[in-house]
Amino acid sequence: MFISNVLDLTFHKIKSNLANILTLTNVALGSCSIIFSVKGELLLALIFIFVAALADRYDGMVARKLNIESEFGRQLDSLCDLLSFGVAPAILLYQLVIVEFNAAGIIVIVLYISAGAYRLARFNVSEQNGFFQGLPITAAGCLLTISYFFYAFVSPAFYMFLIIVLSICMVSTFSLRKV
Repeated sequence: MFISNVLDLTFHKIKSNLANILTLTNVALGSCSIIFSVKGELLLALIFIFVAALADRYDGMVARKLNIESEFGRQLDSLCDLLSFGVAPAILLYQLVIVEFNAAGIIVIVLYISAGAYRLARFNVSEQNGFFQGLPITAAGCLLTISYFFYAFVSPAFYMFLIIVLSICMVSTFSLRKV
């Protein structure tokens, strides 16, 4: 009887925190990406961002499916998204090419991260009506990360332009239907 109660309690605890575990996996992967970017292992850093995107995709899905959505989970998800899709892609691209632009590059990187933070804060206080307002940071971060593959084919200025455009798109007020 005791073991059965302990197992039931343990299963319930895991079930009620499964979405948060996936969200924390997202931030762990984003953190690994930053570490590998700083170490110069950019391809590995890129892989960590894409795997973080998978964890991010499923955390909300699991929360809705198991009916365990919470305000805490929503806030945690935003904080983790800022790191995994704001800071991690910014550091990856900084190390790849933006470093060449010195102070201007730093300003553009800070602009991107700040726009992502603003966008997430706005999302957290807005009504959820089936639409995103502005480009979600996850999409912006993935687009920025994918741009890594075009490094050999585009000028370094393209990356400055792309980061500025993605920053503007995140803070803009156009509506996108949630998928």
